[in-house]
Amino acid sequence: MQHNLGFALEAAWKVLLAGLILGAGLPALFALGVRSLAYGAGGDAEEHQAGASGPRAHPIGTVAGYACFAIVLFGVALGITFIVASGFGKAISFEHVYPTIVDK
Repeated sequence: MQHNLGFALEAAWKVLLAGLILGAGLPALFALGVRSLAYGAGGDAEEHQAGASGPRAHPIGTVAGYACFAIVLFGVALGITFIVASGFGKAISFEHVYPTIVDK
C-alpha cells in the first residue's frame, strides 16, 4: 500500500512542478520582460517640460526584456509542438541538447 502512495506523491509532485513552471512561470517571465523593457527605456512614463532631460536609458534592461520574451516564445512554441506531435502519434525527445520529434 505504501508503495502506491509513493507513486502517487511522485506523480503529484511532477504535476505541481509543471503547473508552477507553465501556469505561473511563463506569465511571470512575460511580466518581468515588460518591466525590463520599461527599465531599458528609462522607466519613466511622465512627460517632461521642453528642454528638461528625462531619465537615462539602460540598454541592459532592453536586452533582458527581449531575452525574457524569447524564452516565453520558446515555451509557447514547444507547447504547441507537443500538442501537434501528440496528434500525429509522435513525441518530443530531449535526448540531444535541443528538442526533437521522434516516433513513440
